[in-house]
Amino acid sequence: MNRTLTTKNVFAIVILSVFSALVVGTVIASVGFIYHPENDSQITNFLALFIGQGFMIVPLLLFLIARRESLVDRLRLQRLSLPIVLATLVLSLGIIIAVDEFDRIASLLFTPPEYLDQLGYMLKFDSFNMAIFLIFGIVILAPLGEELLFRGFLQQFLEEHWQDITRAILVTSLFFAVIHLNPFWLIQIYLLGVLLGYLAWRTGSIWASFILHAANNLMALLFTNYNESLDGFYTWNGHVAPWILLLGIGCIYFGFNWLNSITKVRS
Repeated sequence: MNRTLTTKNVFAIVILSVFSALVVGTVIASVGFIYHPENDSQITNFLALFIGQGFMIVPLLLFLIARRESLVDRLRLQRLSLPIVLATLVLSLGIIIAVDEFDRIASLLFTPPEYLDQLGYMLKFDSFNMAIFLIFGIVILAPLGEELLFRGFLQQFLEEHWQDITRAILVTSLFFAVIHLNPFWLIQIYLLGVLLGYLAWRTGSIWASFILHAANNLMALLFTNYNESLDGFYTWNGHVAPWILLLGIGCIYFGFNWLNSITKVRS
């Protein structure tokens, strides 16, 4: 990247982007509560989340455009080949299954906080239109904005500035986990961030990490809304069924090796 772009500048842009999303979301939620307190808060909360997430990348884009930077290069928007997409999908399936079992074990060891119930309520498909909005906002908009900001912009700069891929991925993942403001899921989000960072680095494109991120969010939506329907074949005694876990492990092993065999090692 340009030598005048410092670590301090980069972190400032990331913090400003995240802060702007929080401010915009809070303002919308507050206005909705003040002027329409009798309305269903789910709609207001969703609009706050939806618009806030969309606004998150505005400061970043304005910054890069003002510097006349190439958005494709600076945000890792390079296209992926079909084999890489397929390998990423296989690997993502395995990771999602493993992360789900990790969540289930964590829920047994620690009592989930009440705010998770409120989050689940916000993700309910109360109507067809709400389902479409939620899928677009949670599965597409949120993962895309976060991958552009963290894996595309922040991690890529740290990789080049520090010349240490591992350090860049770990630091970016920590920042990614903290901004979610969810202590109960901090470890899961951090580990997911590490995997997202690896995919972005290995493939040279945020589209690979976006696939995993979007698939993970989609799975969360499906289980929130169709948990009873999926329980019959997916779970066993409150855990992911052994045959599903074996499938997940196989997908991780096969997908990881496949992805490594068709991508170049990046320094």
